[in-house]
Amino acid sequence: MTTSVRQPLPLAESAGPACCPTGLAEPIDRATAEELAALLKAVADPARLQVLALLRSLDNCEACVCDLTEPLGLSQGTVSHHLKVLVDAGILAREKRGYWTWYSIIPSRLTELAAILV
Repeated sequence: MTTSVRQPLPLAESAGPACCPTGLAEPIDRATAEELAALLKAVADPARLQVLALLRSLDNCEACVCDLTEPLGLSQGTVSHHLKVLVDAGILAREKRGYWTWYSIIPSRLTELAAILV
């Protein structure tokens, strides 16, 4: 399994001004803004939101492509594409197990995503 270590994003630990009670805690540099945009873009697709919801509904929050195609109503190739986007964004981890590749949620990335939006 190949997973790069990402630095946590600068998110508020407590409430801020009334206009922005949570979310980003301070101004961010261009590189951080680009990373945030990539993270948001990765989940800004109905199929990828369905993938995340489906994985979160499973006891171990992991599945292989073959487990996702039927519930999503998408072809194996389309599901694989969406999984790759989520892996590249650091939202999912990928692990080879024999002939199959299993995908699991990286909870810290979902926490970062939630903190931006709340």
